[in-house]
Amino acid sequence: MINFDLLNGKVEELKSQFLNAQPFEHVVIDNFCDENLLLEAVAAIPAVKEGEVNKSRDFIFAKNKFEKALFDDIHPNLKTLKRELLADEFKELLCKITGENIFIDPNFHGGGLHQGGKDSFLDMHVDFNYHPNEPSWFRNVNILLYLNKDWKKDYGGELKLLDGRVEDANLHLIEPLFNRAVIMFTRDYTLHGYAPIKFPDGEYRRSIAAYGYTQQDHEGVVRTTVWYPEKGGFLRKLLGKHMPRLVKLKSKLIGSGTSKNK
Repeated sequence: MINFDLLNGKVEELKSQFLNAQPFEHVVIDNFCDENLLLEAVAAIPAVKEGEVNKSRDFIFAKNKFEKALFDDIHPNLKTLKRELLADEFKELLCKITGENIFIDPNFHGGGLHQGGKDSFLDMHVDFNYHPNEPSWFRNVNILLYLNKDWKKDYGGELKLLDGRVEDANLHLIEPLFNRAVIMFTRDYTLHGYAPIKFPDGEYRRSIAAYGYTQQDHEGVVRTTVWYPEKGGFLRKLLGKHMPRLVKLKSKLIGSGTSKNK
């Protein structure tokens, strides 16, 4: 499923692109999978039902975004994709590109199939930094594989990257093209998101998200997702800044809603 021959053949080039990318470390990889096998898998993805329990729990900072961790249930080719993402060969490839010791979360907590429906958006944010169920797992990278066949500029939904360390930093856009993967660091400055989409009715902004972790011998200072909304005024931005405290309190009281998105 994954084009390992292609990727292993240019691993040094990918490593250089990753380390030298702007606005922060990331790499864009086209033709990540066998195109025909991926097309078969995407054709089998059922339409989203608005009442399903796997709607994102990102409150006011996202709209019409759905998550399904058990994406491998949809089609045999996605089962193969999941197996290969968890395989030693992909682990070795990730380690070579990033220079970090990384493994993929086998349960795809918060990841799996992501689908954005009508007017979907995801505000700029930095991700949680430790796995909520595995306190010694440091979240090191995101791997995003886009599934948007025949995407057009008018549809919007480009991945937006911004360096939170730099005042008046330049925004970097990555088109969510079919069979394009993005591997990026997750740090307290690696802001990312996407603007409201204008996909045709019945079509969705789709991606497979896998999160790479590094095992540490100690528990670090936990940070939940921090939001940096670009619109909505002072109160919305203040809420985004303090959302980690609210989420931490909610999790203590009722547990993680994200864990329910199977």
